[in-house]
Amino acid sequence: MNDYRKYLDPDTIAKIGNIELKAKLVVEGFITGMHKSPYHGFSVEFSQHRQYRPGDEIRFIDWRVYGRSARYYVKEFEEETNLRSMIAIDTSASMGFSSQGRISKFEYSCYLSAALTMLMLQQRDSVGLILYNNQIQKFLPPNSRTSYINQILSTLEAAKPSDTTGTANALDILAERIKRRGLVIIFSDFFDAKSSIIEALRHLRHKKHEVLLFHILDPREIDFDFGNSANFVDLETGEKMITQPHQIKAAYKSAMQEYIKDLQLESIHHNIDYNLITTDTPFDKALMDYIIKRKKCN
Repeated sequence: MNDYRKYLDPDTIAKIGNIELKAKLVVEGFITGMHKSPYHGFSVEFSQHRQYRPGDEIRFIDWRVYGRSARYYVKEFEEETNLRSMIAIDTSASMGFSSQGRISKFEYSCYLSAALTMLMLQQRDSVGLILYNNQIQKFLPPNSRTSYINQILSTLEAAKPSDTTGTANALDILAERIKRRGLVIIFSDFFDAKSSIIEALRHLRHKKHEVLLFHILDPREIDFDFGNSANFVDLETGEKMITQPHQIKAAYKSAMQEYIKDLQLESIHHNIDYNLITTDTPFDKALMDYIIKRKKCN
């Protein structure tokens, strides 16, 4: 494995430091990979220089020009107003599930969201965060200040999955609460009534928001490969069931595949980008999905 790719592996990142370090390594790994691939130009395009004025951000000073001229010049960019994004993460108890040897769906969502936030702020975009289960737990409005990363990361690090899910209700509230059009990025296992989720997604689109769905599942939730005997516990209700997985595997897989297909088709119908991501998927897959969506939004 190339050095940069190890930092795109969920299990490797899970073992490294705090969430800020995780995000930095994922973004660095992703950008390194981008430079080694045919994909370029995902950042804000540089336009021209102008002389530094009091109040300009120091980070945009071109130090190479200063070295040649001993004068301060800043880089101007083609896009003065950039994308406004809102990241919504399902924090219901079912998101805490992980099969043996994997990180949980919630951890995967948090690590990926942290990397996305860092990437967005580097691109001078605005980003906000909503955490929800059966109600809104936390709402941080979009902001483009680079220091905003600290508030978002500390919120993600303190969050824990709990209670029942209410994705549809949370998205309805979010649709009304965001006053300016932007991109809404949703991380959830979507273990909720399909019809209500679809109505909530329609609500977001009716408000003219662009929507990017990350359907986060553990690999075992797709293949149901739990061996010959297993105890199942509903993480949201505590209900227990002992069964032999091989007896219901075919029916389960058929029902799951139908649910995924329906959600995907409804997303396509409403011009929503749907992405099925399992928790063993390298992070660059989802980050590239975001970059592609961002290009569509501009």
